[in-house]
Amino acid sequence: MRVHKKRLDILTDVAAFKKQNKTIGFVPTMGALHKGHIALIERAIKENQKVVVSIFVNPTQFNNSNDLVNYPRTLNEDVKLLSSLSDEIIVFAPTPKEVYGDQISSINYDFKGLEHEMEGKFRPRHFDGVGTVLKHFFNIVTPNKAYFGEKDFQQLQIVKKLVEIEKMSVQIVGCPIYREESGLALSSRNKRLNQRQLDISPLIYATLKQVKKEFGTKSVYHINNWVSSQFENNSELKLEYFEIAKVSDLKSIKRKRKNIKYRAFIAVFAGEIRLIDNIALN
Repeated sequence: MRVHKKRLDILTDVAAFKKQNKTIGFVPTMGALHKGHIALIERAIKENQKVVVSIFVNPTQFNNSNDLVNYPRTLNEDVKLLSSLSDEIIVFAPTPKEVYGDQISSINYDFKGLEHEMEGKFRPRHFDGVGTVLKHFFNIVTPNKAYFGEKDFQQLQIVKKLVEIEKMSVQIVGCPIYREESGLALSSRNKRLNQRQLDISPLIYATLKQVKKEFGTKSVYHINNWVSSQFENNSELKLEYFEIAKVSDLKSIKRKRKNIKYRAFIAVFAGEIRLIDNIALN
């Protein structure tokens, strides 16, 4: 399995694959790979002849400098894990300079309001950083398909909008959330949770499941208040936000309407570690 750190090397490989008319699947990651990533990569392997996995902790999408510094970096372990999956995987693990050049900055995107909802309210310009790095990667890898987990559902919708804005031909494939047996959505950040936090964090998904159950019969006002009450006296988990939003534009709602798809979104702090999750409601 090849591991490339230079842009020129991955460009050379991609050009060779294109010359052979091979399809390319792309799975962008920030490393610290877990079973959720593996599920994406295995689907990409199944649907493409070559698969590029990027491992890059993108500096422009972090609003919290401590989060950037503390984000787990496990390249050697990640490469070992990927090498056990398939010989058709190529790893691209560049430095920031290889991606951005001498100026590490993000493009100011207009995602038609998607960037201002939920995560955007608490992480200013986060999605500019996501969009910028993916534009670079899509231009380098030129994949036929790119794979993203629905745990970051807002990001998934924004990536689809990015492709539309930049007029790229890549097909964006959303994949189901992969969970621990406890229900906790898998995330590289989970590695930073202590045992006490791991024990209590399944409350996040349990809350979402109850919201889904009550969505058909209870008002949005009632559900919002009930969710807040689940975390009010919890010393381990602090609710940052809970919102029920339309899938189409991610705008939060005060009342339900027929024939519209809704999703519930939540962000919770376990100590300094931020966990997000979501669930389809109808």
